[in-house]
Amino acid sequence: MKRAWRWAARIVLLVVAAVVIYQFWIFGNVVWWIWFNPSTSAFMEERLDVLHQKNPEAVLRHQWLPYERISIHLKRALIAAEDAKFLDHEGFDWEAIQKAYEKNLKKGKVVAGGSTISQQLAKNLFLSGRRTPWRKAEEALITVMMENVMSKRRIFEIYLNVIEWGDGVFGAQAAARYYYGVSAANLSPEQAARLAAMVPKPRFYDKVRETPLLERRTAIILNRMNDVQVP
Repeated sequence: MKRAWRWAARIVLLVVAAVVIYQFWIFGNVVWWIWFNPSTSAFMEERLDVLHQKNPEAVLRHQWLPYERISIHLKRALIAAEDAKFLDHEGFDWEAIQKAYEKNLKKGKVVAGGSTISQQLAKNLFLSGRRTPWRKAEEALITVMMENVMSKRRIFEIYLNVIEWGDGVFGAQAAARYYYGVSAANLSPEQAARLAAMVPKPRFYDKVRETPLLERRTAIILNRMNDVQVP
């Protein structure tokens, strides 16, 4: 009996050690990315695997663009659409989370998220798309790491360069080229607002470019953009 308990204790210690090592690995990456750009993300790799099932030769559309070369209109549009309190919170918008919880409870299913830009980036960089309690806890921990070691500008710069904008389309530059044939530096306010409106369902809007909902969401974002402050 005692021997069994000892083995159980060892297994628990090994699991705890593995979790701690994994957290240090994540933190090391977060610190590294203060100065160096991530070339890919967990979500990009996951989507590439899906594309390879259909076409082994498939590649992602992705090109890193420095923060200062990305249109101010797109920066304003994304903050207006995804995280109006980005500059003020420390990674979590508790009011938005509460509203999302109440909405999901009323609908009886997950229809709203309430995630901030920092939370979205944490998920995209490191985690799978599956919704599990462990993933949400890990997402929160990574968000805390990023908010404490990275500037808001750096978090936003990485976000702009890794978020999904279509089937195999990632980052502002690839999206601007794919949808409008221009650099992300030259996006107009209207183009930027439409790209921001697409973020919740990028693969759907990649296939269905015109819907009443997309038009309404684009108009709302466009009206809010002038009041937005960016890092």
